[in-house]
Amino acid sequence: MRGFWFLLQRDMTLALRRRGEFTHSLIFFALVVLLFPIGIGASEQLLREVAPGLIWIAALLATMMSLDNLFKEDYKDGTLEQWALSPHSLFSFAAARLFSHWLISSLPLIVLAPILAISLSLPAEAIWVLIATLFLGTPILTFVGGIGVALTNGLQKSSLLLPLLVLPFYIPVLIFAASAVEVSADGWSATGQLYVLAALFILAITLAPIAVASALKMSLSQ
Repeated sequence: MRGFWFLLQRDMTLALRRRGEFTHSLIFFALVVLLFPIGIGASEQLLREVAPGLIWIAALLATMMSLDNLFKEDYKDGTLEQWALSPHSLFSFAAARLFSHWLISSLPLIVLAPILAISLSLPAEAIWVLIATLFLGTPILTFVGGIGVALTNGLQKSSLLLPLLVLPFYIPVLIFAASAVEVSADGWSATGQLYVLAALFILAITLAPIAVASALKMSLSQ
């Protein structure tokens, strides 16, 4: 746990010093959601119907865009190798890095999402469900995406291979999250979809760091 908190503090300090590098995905998320109504028209009913899928597709793409440099710098400058040789486990390194990356890249996205949802005419009940799905779904995207990043860490042009690896695992999250917001906007209960997302969330945060640590060991042995 000491190693976990040390890495978390280090990543947050670096993020504050290099704020510009971590705002690209947030700007991309906002631009996709704000520019889409210009292309399809300003019909309130139409915007309400497409809002759940639109916001979640934008969140998925923004998360994927921020994943590329998750372990790349640590791999290049030798930090990853030094951590593997230290008494601390790669599991704590992977868990801390994934959690800090979610805090830096996805938490601002969740804060911004309700404002964008209001601009798309989503009702208040659906906005609360949207926030819940983002809190459950974005960690899944980050932790599962971390496995793909770790597997392609030592490869050239890994940014081209990464979407092919992680997109099939992102589809269930997209389906259940968008469905939860959609049914809540229609006045129905989204409990079933939220339970499924919660189950996927627990699986991701418990199993993904183990898989990431194993994949990082493989990349170091190459």
